[in-house]
Amino acid sequence: MGVIRLAALIAGVLLALSPRSVSALARDYPNRPVTFVVPFAPGGPNDLIGRLVGQKITEQLGQAVVIENRGGAGGTIGLDAAAKSPGDGYTLAMGGSSTMAVAPALYSRLPYDPLKDFTPVINVAHVPYAIGINPTVPAKTVKELIAIAKRKANYLSYGSSGTGSMSSLCAELFKSLSGTRIVHVPYKGTAPALTDVVSGQIDMMFADLSLIQSLARAGKLRLIAVTGSKRLHAARDIPTVLESGLKGYVIEPWFGVVGPAGVHRDVVSRLNAAIVTGLKSRDVIQRLEALGYEPIGGTAEQFAATIKADIPNYAKIVKSAGIKAEL
Repeated sequence: MGVIRLAALIAGVLLALSPRSVSALARDYPNRPVTFVVPFAPGGPNDLIGRLVGQKITEQLGQAVVIENRGGAGGTIGLDAAAKSPGDGYTLAMGGSSTMAVAPALYSRLPYDPLKDFTPVINVAHVPYAIGINPTVPAKTVKELIAIAKRKANYLSYGSSGTGSMSSLCAELFKSLSGTRIVHVPYKGTAPALTDVVSGQIDMMFADLSLIQSLARAGKLRLIAVTGSKRLHAARDIPTVLESGLKGYVIEPWFGVVGPAGVHRDVVSRLNAAIVTGLKSRDVIQRLEALGYEPIGGTAEQFAATIKADIPNYAKIVKSAGIKAEL
């Protein structure tokens, strides 16, 4: 009788662990509120996109999504906290190019591994960057800008939101591929750097298109190219750096949703489908367009491939520029 009971117990355990049982649990997901870690302070693009995504998860799956802002150390503190949470789908995080792809090359003591410690869910949005130059610089194209920089080494200067920031990496890749020497002037944020570009204290900056497009429309900056692989819906008249003749130049920063390692694929599929539906809604499209961002969507597997490909790409830029940073 004891043997029969033991066999029944084993059978019950195996049934509980079977794919059908796990799928049933996934279909019941979520049955309690979900914590969504945004690794930056409220009000920034990471936070705004995170709240949009959280709202759509709530609408599609019927459970509250609680936004938890955990800023610090360039977003790595919040991502580390998310990575150490249970992989049950009840903790998600907003990851970005800077925290998932750049950070491994920038910080020697990064507390998490972007490939091993997270489960990619979906790539939400592309953040277009563009080259903005002071109108007094006599260049209207990338080729003309490169020509000036080559004629006069260290004559031109570019601002950034800090060493190792996306704005500085965009510029460093530009310098490396074009064989130019342009002086880097790091700032404590994008706003003061742009202020000095407009005033003529420095010559140029690679920055989020949404931040500099209004300055260009007001005649305070000249936009000569965008950094992505194709022209943007919000700026169709501006060519890419690549089509302007600089071979190999593509930088497309992104924001995406990740969970801790171990989130079951069926839970990932439910989340992915909910967010994809949300990205197609008119209010999200309008909000992203207002921010100057372009929705991406796609599968979790495609997002995983993007992260994996971007890590060595950014590592090359960081190494070539000799950038070093410590947490």
